[in-house]
Amino acid sequence: MKLLVTLETDETGMIVAECPAIPGCVSQGHTEAEAMANIREAVAGCIEARAAHGMPLTVEVREIEVAV
Repeated sequence: MKLLVTLETDETGMIVAECPAIPGCVSQGHTEAEAMANIREAVAGCIEARAAHGMPLTVEVREIEVAV
């Protein structure tokens, strides 16, 4: 399964990774590589938990265009 993740550096310098298709699925790391490894683990755990509770594995994520 391929999923999009976002990466953002927080105020402490940690890189926060989030998977928008899985509500609440967030992790972090000191480096981008660490954050990516951690979010992969978090995604696997979240998918397992959602499946165990009979929930859809992911939610729909769409791209929109906004004028700025």
